[in-house]
Amino acid sequence: MRSYEVMTIHRPELQEVEFRAKVDEIGALLGARGAEVTDTDLWGKRRFAYEIDHLTEGFYSVVSFDVSEDLTAVDDLDRALNLSDAVIRHKIVRTDDN
Repeated sequence: MRSYEVMTIHRPELQEVEFRAKVDEIGALLGARGAEVTDTDLWGKRRFAYEIDHLTEGFYSVVSFDVSEDLTAVDDLDRALNLSDAVIRHKIVRTDDN
């Protein structure tokens, strides 16, 4: 198993409920691809250090998950977040030492 974290910044126009639903969708996508979500950390709305796409704040979240050696879950997640209009930025990082 490999451990990963995905940090996302969602658009500030979203309501808190919509933001939580979008993060739940990330977990559902990972679960459907055989990954196991181990932790979800919602940071809420934060101000950016610099402007991104003419925006100055966004909703932050970090989702930790474990994936087997098959990396299709990570690729599918990256593709889905790239296509999502609600996500401003995202970063997927492998957190285990191997």
